[in-house]
Amino acid sequence: MTANAAHKDTEGQHSEHYDVLIIGAGISGISSAYYLKKQCPEKSFAVLDSLDSYGGTWLTHSYPGTRSDSDLFTFGYSFKPWTGPATATREQILDYLGEVIEENNIAPHIRYRHLLSSASWSSETCLWTLDVKKTDSEETIRYTTRFLWMCQGYYRHSRGYTPEWPNMNAFQGQIVHPQNWPEDLDYAGKRLLVIGSGATAATLVPALAGRAEHVTMLQRTPTYFATERASDALADELRRLDIDKEWIHEIIRRKVTYDRTELLEKASEHPDAVKQFLLDGVKSHLGEEVDIDKHFNPPYRPMQQRVAFIPEGDLFNVIKEGKASIHTDNIESFTETGVLLNSGESIDADIVITATGFNLSVLGDARFFIDGKPLEFSETVTYRGMMFTGVPNMAWIFGYSYHSWTLRAELIGEFICRLLTYMDDHHLTKVVPEIPAQDKDMQLGPWVDPKDFNPGYMMRSLHLLPRCGDKPDWRHCQDYLYEKEALPSVDFDSAPLSFNR
Repeated sequence: MTANAAHKDTEGQHSEHYDVLIIGAGISGISSAYYLKKQCPEKSFAVLDSLDSYGGTWLTHSYPGTRSDSDLFTFGYSFKPWTGPATATREQILDYLGEVIEENNIAPHIRYRHLLSSASWSSETCLWTLDVKKTDSEETIRYTTRFLWMCQGYYRHSRGYTPEWPNMNAFQGQIVHPQNWPEDLDYAGKRLLVIGSGATAATLVPALAGRAEHVTMLQRTPTYFATERASDALADELRRLDIDKEWIHEIIRRKVTYDRTELLEKASEHPDAVKQFLLDGVKSHLGEEVDIDKHFNPPYRPMQQRVAFIPEGDLFNVIKEGKASIHTDNIESFTETGVLLNSGESIDADIVITATGFNLSVLGDARFFIDGKPLEFSETVTYRGMMFTGVPNMAWIFGYSYHSWTLRAELIGEFICRLLTYMDDHHLTKVVPEIPAQDKDMQLGPWVDPKDFNPGYMMRSLHLLPRCGDKPDWRHCQDYLYEKEALPSVDFDSAPLSFNR
């Protein structure tokens, strides 16, 4: 263990050293800091984040109606019972994260407005050296650390993804991406065109419909929607019976994870039945007045992309009320007043909102080096979706595609703390995944299998991500119930990890 220290390096630059550096103060970074404090209290650490405050996604996503599309019993932490509704607003989630930070005295460890520019590993010193830019002063600070813990999320905060449609410059109105929502955007009484039909669009449309003249949701391809209550009936009943909140939290977490796992299995084994179930849910809200097959029947099986959650059917309610409408078509070009569709139909709008996804960011878009050589993560193979071949003393949190991100963040948090303790107990300074001889000929594939999960943001960036093997140690596993048992049972004495003193 090495205490943190600040000094001037040989170049006269301000420098600080910590045993562990965590990059990111969102869901993953806060979770990692919690486990580090609880399980490795002797370790010095800091959390670096480029934003002005904590929360990550929940800080930058401030468009109207922003809410969770995962239940809060699994999206919340196991160690901090969620006592609110099953779904929550952005403000409620930020308040919850703030309570976690305060209750566990994490705030003194967080450095805001610290943007990681580059990270370099030296085998000679067994240290990572990080160049970090302070976004409020342009000052560069140099950090060194024994272990680098990447918790920066998976998308680029600065700018969302907007396709380049023909003639966009001709449009006389305003084009807005939800990720960069203007605080002063006045849409009252205006015609709005929301392009996209994923979780963001499904949230925006009912939130905007009350003030706008009309909202049109335009989609290229339909999305699966699930309509459920905003509250959890079992949780409500347990609260009525005055069951301890910790028990309620754990019971509902288990119920949700088992239910979600069962749904995933059914979607894979009986896709037609699951599709019909979802379509019947839509029909129960919209009836026969809307063409369900045209607008709500995707060409892919359920769970190949995330199902958009519609609490209390709010999206369908505004469509039924005539406040919003849905079109399924491709954009041929923008016009001065809106868009021209391939069908020849035009949609006029005062404001176009491109709810078209985001740009995936691989480890925060920082530059990485190993002993002076540029590191390309696409040339590595992942160890259990959290470490990489040839990359020493580094962990990465990338959550589940179908379950809440938090579930995996916690599993990895416990795993890495156990690994750090093992290294201390054995006086080890370096750990790096290494494919053993018996696995050298295993089949390698992409980070995710497109047959299982193929959203646009993933497909656009799949070539930038690490490779996976076909054996358990080298997979990016998506099975929470399996990993819940497998990760705590990993024996570091026999794991494919190379250690050095």
